[in-house]
Amino acid sequence: MAHLDSIKEHMEVIGADGAHVGTVDHVEGDRIKLTKKDSGEGSHKGHHHYIPGSLVAEVEGDKVRLSANANVAVTFEEEA
Repeated sequence: MAHLDSIKEHMEVIGADGAHVGTVDHVEGDRIKLTKKDSGEGSHKGHHHYIPGSLVAEVEGDKVRLSANANVAVTFEEEA
Protein backbone atom coordinates (compact mmCIF):
# COMPACT_ATOMS: atom_id res chain seq x y z
CA MET A 1 0.00 0.00 0.00
CA ALA A 2 3.01 2.29 -0.10
CA HIS A 3 1.93 3.41 -3.57
CA LEU A 4 -1.50 4.76 -2.62
CA ASP A 5 -0.22 8.30 -2.06
CA SER A 6 0.94 8.49 -5.70
CA ILE A 7 -2.42 7.40 -7.16
CA LYS A 8 -4.30 10.25 -8.81
CA GLU A 9 -7.77 10.78 -10.23
CA HIS A 10 -8.41 9.37 -13.74
CA MET A 11 -5.49 6.90 -13.66
CA GLU A 12 -6.26 3.59 -15.33
CA VAL A 13 -6.31 0.52 -13.07
CA ILE A 14 -5.03 -2.60 -14.83
CA GLY A 15 -4.56 -6.17 -13.76
CA ALA A 16 -1.21 -7.95 -13.72
CA ASP A 17 -2.22 -9.26 -17.16
CA GLY A 18 -2.57 -5.70 -18.52
CA ALA A 19 -6.37 -5.87 -18.81
CA HIS A 20 -8.49 -2.85 -17.84
CA VAL A 21 -10.10 -3.08 -14.39
CA GLY A 22 -11.34 0.49 -13.96
CA THR A 23 -10.53 4.18 -13.68
CA VAL A 24 -9.58 5.88 -10.41
CA ASP A 25 -12.16 8.26 -8.97
CA HIS A 26 -9.99 8.79 -5.87
CA VAL A 27 -8.35 7.01 -2.95
CA GLU A 28 -10.39 6.57 0.23
CA GLY A 29 -8.34 5.31 3.13
CA ASP A 30 -6.75 2.05 2.03
CA ARG A 31 -9.05 1.52 -0.97
CA ILE A 32 -9.22 2.82 -4.53
CA LYS A 33 -12.65 4.10 -5.50
CA LEU A 34 -13.38 3.48 -9.18
CA THR A 35 -15.51 5.76 -11.36
CA LYS A 36 -19.13 4.84 -11.99
CA LYS A 37 -18.49 4.51 -15.74
CA ASP A 38 -16.50 1.33 -15.00
CA SER A 39 -19.19 -0.12 -12.77
CA GLY A 40 -20.23 -3.02 -14.98
CA GLU A 41 -23.66 -4.07 -16.14
CA GLY A 42 -26.95 -5.12 -14.63
CA SER A 43 -27.29 -4.55 -10.89
CA HIS A 44 -23.69 -3.28 -10.76
CA LYS A 45 -24.34 -0.45 -13.24
CA GLY A 46 -24.22 3.05 -11.78
CA HIS A 47 -22.48 2.16 -8.53
CA HIS A 48 -18.99 2.98 -7.38
CA HIS A 49 -16.74 0.02 -6.69
CA TYR A 50 -13.65 -0.19 -4.52
CA ILE A 51 -10.43 -2.13 -5.01
CA PRO A 52 -8.33 -2.89 -1.90
CA GLY A 53 -5.08 -0.96 -1.84
CA SER A 54 -3.31 -4.16 -0.87
CA LEU A 55 -3.71 -5.33 -4.50
CA VAL A 56 -1.56 -2.47 -5.85
CA ALA A 57 1.72 -3.84 -7.17
CA GLU A 58 3.04 -0.57 -8.61
CA VAL A 59 2.14 2.80 -10.04
CA GLU A 60 3.74 3.36 -13.43
CA GLY A 61 3.07 6.59 -15.30
CA ASP A 62 -0.71 7.02 -15.53
CA LYS A 63 -1.49 3.38 -14.69
CA VAL A 64 -2.06 1.53 -11.43
CA ARG A 65 -0.95 -2.08 -11.89
CA LEU A 66 -2.47 -4.68 -9.59
CA SER A 67 -0.79 -7.84 -8.33
CA ALA A 68 -3.71 -9.96 -9.58
CA ASN A 69 -5.02 -10.52 -13.10
CA ALA A 70 -8.07 -8.40 -13.94
CA ASN A 71 -10.54 -11.29 -13.79
CA VAL A 72 -9.33 -12.12 -10.26
CA ALA A 73 -9.06 -8.50 -9.09
CA VAL A 74 -12.74 -7.77 -9.83
CA THR A 75 -13.72 -10.53 -7.40
CA PHE A 76 -12.16 -8.38 -4.64
CA GLU A 77 -14.27 -5.33 -5.57
CA GLU A 78 -16.63 -3.91 -2.97
CA GLU A 79 -19.76 -2.11 -4.12
CA ALA A 80 -20.81 1.24 -2.67
